[in-house]
Amino acid sequence: MGEEVLTEVDPQRPSGARVYDYYLGGRHNFAADRQAAEVALAAMPDLPAVLRSGRSFLRRAVLAAGCDQYLDLGSGIPAPGSIRDLRPDAKIFSVDLDAVAVVHTRRVAGGNPDSGVLQADLTDAATVLDAAAGLLDLDRPVCLLAVAVAHFLPDTERLGRALERYREALAPGSRLVLSHACADDYPPHARQVLRLYNNTTSPMMLRERDEVLALFGDWPLLPPGLVAACEWRPEPGDENDEMVRRSLLAGVAVKPAGVRLVDGDQ
Repeated sequence: MGEEVLTEVDPQRPSGARVYDYYLGGRHNFAADRQAAEVALAAMPDLPAVLRSGRSFLRRAVLAAGCDQYLDLGSGIPAPGSIRDLRPDAKIFSVDLDAVAVVHTRRVAGGNPDSGVLQADLTDAATVLDAAAGLLDLDRPVCLLAVAVAHFLPDTERLGRALERYREALAPGSRLVLSHACADDYPPHARQVLRLYNNTTSPMMLRERDEVLALFGDWPLLPPGLVAACEWRPEPGDENDEMVRRSLLAGVAVKPAGVRLVDGDQ
């Protein structure tokens, strides 16, 4: 793919992708990102455990998906335990709005012909799908990842339309892997974290369980359904304290067989 012109980076304004990179121990962040992260950690000391739970869910879901194609929405800055680490032979198309995330994703890919990356708003589904089709075979199952990103998109209607467009475009057998910060029983002091994110390039919002469930559309959820991220097919040793259970919902849905897109589809 040709390299698009990236938007400029403002190092004085925290970015959700770079703050997350700092939480994970990464180095691709600026002083403003680190300061914002430390304020959030002071308000919610259990936040790293919640993030680790989300990363663990992503790993389990990717390994369970059995797909060899991935469309990663809001892919963020590469970190250990990435999809490429888990599925070294897969085709992976990454999408992020943050220029730093795109640059480092491209560097990590190192010209791998099975990797693609685009700087774009994931709610612009037509643009994303058009670009992804240059790498992924959309007539075969794709694992669509929307992990820890939907809560950074406050326009629920626009988000819902975009996810519907992705679901329509993908072949039967495709997966949607999604996690989302949940408003149900969310700890009161976490509201301070939300206010902090409102001053970044990635304002954050919480949604009720029914709102998160609606993001899967008519795709059936795989067992155990929409649950706390730490309770989605957990493994021994996974963190499962009260804060982790209350903070992040997750699920995996599969597109059922139905009307064929083209002859030969299953």
